[in-house]
Amino acid sequence: MPTRPNSLRYTNTAIALHWLVAILIVWGFALGWIMTDIPGITPSKLKYFSWHKWIGVTVFVLAMVRLAWRFTHAAPAMSQAMHASEKLAAHAAHFLLYCLMLAIPVSGYFYTAAAGIPVVYLGILPLPTLIAPDQAVAAVLKTVHIWMNYGLLLIVGAHLLGVVKHELLDRQPLLARMLPGRKSSS
Repeated sequence: MPTRPNSLRYTNTAIALHWLVAILIVWGFALGWIMTDIPGITPSKLKYFSWHKWIGVTVFVLAMVRLAWRFTHAAPAMSQAMHASEKLAAHAAHFLLYCLMLAIPVSGYFYTAAAGIPVVYLGILPLPTLIAPDQAVAAVLKTVHIWMNYGLLLIVGAHLLGVVKHELLDRQPLLARMLPGRKSSS
């Protein structure tokens, strides 16, 4: 059962996890974009692929930590000035964001395994291979991985537009709930 919020802000832990995962997702997306544009097999491309995988594994682990934190610590209440449809949209967007933060790394992991390439986290920890190499399956998983990333990009864009709308048009201090460096509960 989540604890009741005692503030209008998220906890420091929730804020740190939010921004860390956000930065990693942006970095992973950028690396994915860059590495797939590099022709052939080069040392840089292989390095970027490794970093991309490491980011994906890290995002997956941190998303699990975020979920555990969220299940045990209630989010601050939404503004009473928000319409029911806005609250529903915010809940739906957050639900989809969590789903994709988990599903995208899993699809990338399975794509890599189906392509016959091991995932060695940080170059140290080999992850278990859960599916056999299969180029047909790899092709499908690659497409799924790519489209889920574009879906994530759209939902993040909608999330950001929602924040801008509430801050600028509605004059609701929504961003302050998630900005680091301000006093909140742990």
